[in-house]
Amino acid sequence: MDYAKLKVEIREGVAIVTLSDPATLNAAGLDMGAELTDVFKRVSHGLLEARAVVLTGEGRGFCSGANLAGGGAAGRELDVDGRPDAGRALETVYNPLVSLIRDLPVPLVTAVNGAAAGVGCSFALMGDIVVAAESAYFLQAFRRIGLVPDGGSTYLLPRLVGKARAMEMALLGEKIPAARALDWGLINRCVPDAELMPTALALAAELAAGPRSLGLIRRAIWDSLDAGWTEQLQAERAAQKLAGKTDDFIEGVGAFLQKRPAAFKGR
Repeated sequence: MDYAKLKVEIREGVAIVTLSDPATLNAAGLDMGAELTDVFKRVSHGLLEARAVVLTGEGRGFCSGANLAGGGAAGRELDVDGRPDAGRALETVYNPLVSLIRDLPVPLVTAVNGAAAGVGCSFALMGDIVVAAESAYFLQAFRRIGLVPDGGSTYLLPRLVGKARAMEMALLGEKIPAARALDWGLINRCVPDAELMPTALALAAELAAGPRSLGLIRRAIWDSLDAGWTEQLQAERAAQKLAGKTDDFIEGVGAFLQKRPAAFKGR
C-alpha cells in the first residue's frame, strides 16, 4: 500500500517504517497517525511479513510531535463548554496507535535521528531497543503549549528513568541529549550519526533471525510493568507453554545438542 506520510520497505524480514514529512520534521498529524496504525496492523496480522520492525524519521528529525497546524492532539473540535477538547485525538487515534505498538508480536527497534519531541518522544521510547544518533534529543514539549504529556509518556518515563527524572523532563521541558539519555537509561545505544541506521538495521536483522519466542519475550516484559510477582510467574508459565510448542524451540534444542548455530524460521 502507498502512503502519503510514510515510507515502508521490507528487507530480509525487517519492516523499515520511515516517517516521511521532513518539511515538518515528521510532525505526527492525524493523517500520519492513521497511516502508522495501518502499517502496524498489517504487521500484527501478518499482512506484512516481518519478523522485526525499524521505525525512524526522514531528514533532520525523528518526529517533532503532533502536527498542531495540521490537526494533532491539540484538537479543533469544541467540547460542550465551547472550548477545544484537546484529548479527543488521543482517544480516537494516538492512544489506540501506541497500544497497537505495545502489543506488536515482533520486536521493534527505533532509530532516533534529531528531535524526538512530544508524542514523537513517546514513539521513540516505545522501541524495545532504542538507538539514537549523537545529535538526537528527547523533549517533553507539552508544557510549552500548556498541555500534558501524552502518547503514554506519563506511563513510560517514570518506569524508564524514575520519578525524579520523569518530573524534570515533563515539568521543565528541557532537551535531553542522546548521551544523557543513554546515561539515564532512557535508551539502549548512542552512536555517531553516520552509524545510526547501520546499527539499527543490524540489531533488527539479528532480531528478525531469532526465534518466534522473541515476540513472547517482549510481551512478557511489557506486561511485567503492571504485574505483581505471582501474576508474572503465571504469565511466564503461559508464555513458556506457547514457546515450547514452536518449531523454533525444536530447532533450538536440536542445534544445541548438535553444537551448531540454530536456523530459526519464526514459526
